[in-house]
Amino acid sequence: MEDPYLWMENLRDERVLSLVEEENARFREFIGSLSDELFPEVWEYYSIPTLHQARLTEEGVIAMYRERDRQVIRWLGGEVIVDSKDLERELGDEVLLQGFTADERGKLLTYSFSIGGADEGITRVIDLETKEVIDEFRPSVWNVTFLENGYYFSRFYRHGETPDGVKAPAVRLFWKGEDGERLVFGEGLGSGHFISLRKGTDGKTAMVTVTFGWNSAEIYAGPIDRPGEWRKVYSADVPVEPIDVINGRLYLLTREGKGLGKVIAIKDGEVKEVIPEGDFPLEWAVLVDGKILAGRLVHASHRVEVYSPDGEKLDEITFDLPGSVYPLDTDGTRALIRYESFTVPYRLYEFDGGLRLVEEQRINGNFRVEEDFATSKDGTRVHYFLVKGEGDEKKAWVFGYGGFNVALTPRFFPQVIPFLKRGGTFGMANLRGGSEYGEGWHRAGMRENKQNVFNDFIAVLEKLKAEGYRVAAWGRSNGGLLVSATLVQRPDVMDSALIGYPVIDMLRFHKLYIGSVWIPEYGNPDDPKDREFLLKYSPYHNVRPASYPPTLIYTGLHDDRVHPAHALKFFMKLKELGAPVYLRVETKSGHMGASPETRARELTDLLAFVLKTLHT
Repeated sequence: MEDPYLWMENLRDERVLSLVEEENARFREFIGSLSDELFPEVWEYYSIPTLHQARLTEEGVIAMYRERDRQVIRWLGGEVIVDSKDLERELGDEVLLQGFTADERGKLLTYSFSIGGADEGITRVIDLETKEVIDEFRPSVWNVTFLENGYYFSRFYRHGETPDGVKAPAVRLFWKGEDGERLVFGEGLGSGHFISLRKGTDGKTAMVTVTFGWNSAEIYAGPIDRPGEWRKVYSADVPVEPIDVINGRLYLLTREGKGLGKVIAIKDGEVKEVIPEGDFPLEWAVLVDGKILAGRLVHASHRVEVYSPDGEKLDEITFDLPGSVYPLDTDGTRALIRYESFTVPYRLYEFDGGLRLVEEQRINGNFRVEEDFATSKDGTRVHYFLVKGEGDEKKAWVFGYGGFNVALTPRFFPQVIPFLKRGGTFGMANLRGGSEYGEGWHRAGMRENKQNVFNDFIAVLEKLKAEGYRVAAWGRSNGGLLVSATLVQRPDVMDSALIGYPVIDMLRFHKLYIGSVWIPEYGNPDDPKDREFLLKYSPYHNVRPASYPPTLIYTGLHDDRVHPAHALKFFMKLKELGAPVYLRVETKSGHMGASPETRARELTDLLAFVLKTLHT
């Protein structure tokens, strides 16, 4: 099948760079001064300190925040350890902190950051007393796990091949000590497998998870300091993850059965069910002070349940607003828990038998969160949230994703608050393909079932349209596939479309960057059977003359996860039909954005586009 815009996959082509410059200018002309007028307000909400990670150490809690125009890693309530602004001064470019970890003693810290928003970056290991950099990796490494005499780390090969000759993309686990680094786990594993390592809170047990795609897992365990003795203890054709070890019992969270999640324990090869499946998904579990603390997802928001080690339910904790609740860290005696909602940037709780609020950020205003259901084409009920402020101007901005076993749970979007304050309604749809209702819900929206995801989204948008709303549909990454597919199939269900960093060419996604790792989720375009269902919905191949609403396609030139060509090629197809389509290409950002100000300006442009296109 001939591709007239194949040349756009070469991002160094002068025609591509010229188009980016022209279309960025055309978008700025369309949006006028509105974005500049809105920016101070969005920046105010974006600048609210937001907690992303926290770790327990013997010296105190270390946390990572975004604070106004910088990101920092600091001792909780105290000294800054790493400041993105310092890194920018050192490197002369925009820096995005990607994550950190620390040893239990609070003596060593490792952090990763990217330059210009690329996924690939730099990892540094520092001495927390002297702040001296004692090691550095380029590109970044992950999963750093400290022992007394060194540390493990995983290396994701995006290009070339692994030391044992397997072609990228692939992951390998290494040990680094006084005698240098050596490969200790993953040898011979084929492309597309991921490896993660966790140390049990007993300090003695290694728990290793090997996954292929998002659909299967193998669990290995053994003495943390003797990788040659790690042995496979469990495997399943569904997601499985280790929780922790108590008295030699390894606890696992598995999606076997109906795919709703249950806790099992293994000792001496014997498997025992501890917490059976319920009516709603069990999303996570940690062991704290001899109890199992678990997060259950009920219609896409969390409640926390407390169980004995043998599965007796002891307590249930709910929250004032539907929210997302996840554990950040546990040392076996206490846990750090993070809560977030549409109007609550975060709360940090500590659990050591009860839940205690440590710190929080909240938004002032009269907001309310409503929930409703739409009925999809095949009769499936599709849950969605509606967030409203004062007044209702019947303008809805609706976010969707629907894939990769990712649940859309309540979260804080800084650019949405000004929209709510102007009488807008923000919607978030819980479509098949995600994990909102367990593994069965995920599988009902992957591979040959992907059309279900678009039908679910159409049902939500149709219902809002029938209620008199003007609707802006928004999605990013796999959500960009969602909105672009919905746009070419049913342009009538939206009044504007926002398509960010999207996957759109479903016949070539596996040939661009790390796209081949998505084959288990989407299917393989080189397999004739898979190609058939991919071609049926591939937005790039289904653009037809139609009455399209105003559409904004946005991406970043440095996105090294989803190739910008998806966005560029789709833009050209729509433009050649005379559709009211605009292109915004961030020249400083990657898939996850770049500096805080760069990201905030992008979000402000989205808000401006929604306000302008939904204006009646």
